[in-house]
Amino acid sequence: MRETEPWKFLDAYRDRVFSGKWPTLPQLFDITTDRFPERPCFTVYSPQRVSLTYREARSIIVKVATHLNAIGVKQGTHVALTGKNSPEWAIAFLAILYAGAVVVPIDYQLQVQEIITLIRAGDATAAFVDEEKFAEIRKEFHDMPCFSLAKGVGEYIYDVAPPQGFTFEQPKIDAKHNAAILFTSGTTGVPKGVVLSHENFVSDCFLAQANLNISHEDVFYALLPIHHSYTMLAVFIESFSVGAELVFGKRMVVKQILSDLKEAKVTMFLGVPMLFNKLLAGIMKGVKEKGLFAYAMIRTLMAISGAIKKVTGINPGKKLFRSLLEKASLSSIRICISGGGPLDPKVFRQYNELGIDFVQGYGLTETSPILTLNPVEHYKETSVGKTIPEVEMRIEEPNEDGIGEIVVRGPMVMQGYYKMPEETAQVLSQDGWLRTGDLGKLDSENYLYLAGRIKNLIVTEGGKNVYPEEIENEFQLYDEIEQILVRGYNPQGKSVAEEIEALVYPNQDWISQNHLETRQIEARIHDIITEVNQKLRPYQKITRTHILHEPLEMTTTKKVKRQSAKI
Repeated sequence: MRETEPWKFLDAYRDRVFSGKWPTLPQLFDITTDRFPERPCFTVYSPQRVSLTYREARSIIVKVATHLNAIGVKQGTHVALTGKNSPEWAIAFLAILYAGAVVVPIDYQLQVQEIITLIRAGDATAAFVDEEKFAEIRKEFHDMPCFSLAKGVGEYIYDVAPPQGFTFEQPKIDAKHNAAILFTSGTTGVPKGVVLSHENFVSDCFLAQANLNISHEDVFYALLPIHHSYTMLAVFIESFSVGAELVFGKRMVVKQILSDLKEAKVTMFLGVPMLFNKLLAGIMKGVKEKGLFAYAMIRTLMAISGAIKKVTGINPGKKLFRSLLEKASLSSIRICISGGGPLDPKVFRQYNELGIDFVQGYGLTETSPILTLNPVEHYKETSVGKTIPEVEMRIEEPNEDGIGEIVVRGPMVMQGYYKMPEETAQVLSQDGWLRTGDLGKLDSENYLYLAGRIKNLIVTEGGKNVYPEEIENEFQLYDEIEQILVRGYNPQGKSVAEEIEALVYPNQDWISQNHLETRQIEARIHDIITEVNQKLRPYQKITRTHILHEPLEMTTTKKVKRQSAKI
């Protein structure tokens, strides 16, 4: 942990703004507004810059919260929120909490019918909805107050005004009260809502800062869907906890992303492995175009830069590769954080060599979500990070390699699944230990190494355990492959032992740019499989490959939905 606790400043507000160890999310926003009233808070480029200061944002939040109170939204009420990343989404989220209610954020990319199902499952009695789906949701819930996150459709959030004479009174709730119900991505069948308290979010936000140095001078970028616990905590809540600026990305398009990063001078960039792989591939492609000699020289300098950083903590890459980073719109970035899935250690290493502090973390929606983060000062490329303070982590029933189920306890662990006592009891013990369903091992310094999900485990004829995610990682830097899913299959005549197959969806840009025919595509994919197989242990080798003509279905955080994968 850092020499001074990053949350030390809260002491000046304890017993004045809040009592107990942690404030609620509205109390935390009040504290930040008191500390940095005129600093930019929520910003969007559409295309010109539009920004609210903390003082302005709080004023709108209180106005909306007062109106919600006036129509009967109060402590115990549930309010749905579904929309694209925007300042309006952030205002709605906080206004619901300021009113004392519980927010039910819903994935905007779901079909309307699925959104309706989740609004019902979350027992919402009011909703904030973006323009494209507003009419249909209002029609379905015609008696329910619905507010729009966009101008020109329904009652626009910024125009909401409480009745005259109705004044706002901050409800008396504490950090133990529920703040949100988050429906986990890839939910099939009966929706599973993770109930998180104010304490879950706020403790996780500050305890993560023991492994991550951030300040009011940072500029965060909300690119991944903000309803997802990863972006919600690590971008949205982290940014306003320290008075930093939050810039909302509109589209997951590389050209748009690079434009936003440059324009906003983003310093904190959070993404998923697929995005970081694409950006790095673009940088290295530009380097290769300079010719073989220049490429070899730059790669040598990168290796030297990485070694200096690793040994001394000094980061020469930022200066060495300034023009390269400027061309890639990454020169202002201080820290990249990858989450939502495992990242190839080679990608991790190359970003660090280029002078960008690159870290990975691990967590679940059920843990608010951060459990581990790689500290910039002492990172390990093959690890998903060190446990943050107050996280107790143990490995249950480890095998000979030390790999077993990851079980955790701490203030960030959920309250349970909404109205699902049996499902809650299956994963959460009476004394607060959560079974994650993930496999991994810990080293002597409490750094975690992930192996995969228990339910994805493949057991071979020799009784060996194979983790498909480990094999999939080997393909991350092959530009020819857009998606790969590795899984077990039972060869004819064998009912128990599994062999390993790969479902591959080739990169369509690679096909069109090189005018490739089917046989050429198949030959190159099989060559790649052979190359990777040579690096794998005998029992990990892929024995069957299917080349797909349609992409695999993905969640909004760009994870392949394994259960729905068909040939």
